[in-house]
Amino acid sequence: MSGEVSAEILTTHLLDLASKGKRLDGRGLDEYRPIRIEPGFAANADGSAFVHLGDTKVLCGVKLELGKPFPDTPNAGVLTTNAELIPLSSPVFEPGPPTTTAIETSRVVDRAIRAAETIDLTRLCVTPGEKSWVCYVDVHVLDHSGNLIDAALLSAVAALSHATLPRKRFGVAETDTPLEVVHRPIECTFVRLGDAILVDPTFDEEKAAQGRITVATDETGRIVAMQKGLVGAFSPEDIKEVVERAFQHGDRMRALAQGERR
Repeated sequence: MSGEVSAEILTTHLLDLASKGKRLDGRGLDEYRPIRIEPGFAANADGSAFVHLGDTKVLCGVKLELGKPFPDTPNAGVLTTNAELIPLSSPVFEPGPPTTTAIETSRVVDRAIRAAETIDLTRLCVTPGEKSWVCYVDVHVLDHSGNLIDAALLSAVAALSHATLPRKRFGVAETDTPLEVVHRPIECTFVRLGDAILVDPTFDEEKAAQGRITVATDETGRIVAMQKGLVGAFSPEDIKEVVERAFQHGDRMRALAQGERR
């Protein structure tokens, strides 16, 4: 049986299950896969977190070093977010320049962090116009089994929540201090399968989906970002529904991301 025929049969099966409120892995339509977060996973990073979202595995490392602020923001630090989708994490990833999936993942994560003002960049200024902290947030996908966006932001927020400003190493102060995290955004991704809308899609559900929407919320009750993917449409009623569901999931996932500082 050809790959195209197998894919079509699987898509038909997933659509049939979704129409009955079921999923291939036994979850409900509004149920996330098990989430596990290991903060401090990378010993040489200033902050890190290894996230398991079902079989999707994402590692985020945070590095902080001194640099020069941008001319248009002389009183603020610098934030740089990057997502690396290495070939060993999925058969669909290949070596070479960043793919559209990698670019979208890094941009959506970066947008949520900035829009929520996760870090007050003005607090990262050391000497206005001359010296400030540069915060690198590097997301590495180690196993792609669906829903990279949610796992990527969750790992980034967890890594930032457990990060330390290396003041002593750079001669800024006599001791290091925790990186101050002001807000913790969480992204929840939903896909449409027929008339059903599922949260936390697996790799197969993403391939079968007619539409995708990601809602980022924070602990203050704000919607800080949204991202629409694929070609399918969502009605205004659908949007209201996924926003309500995103807030409910966000509270639980935020608590996991914050955890206990190590």
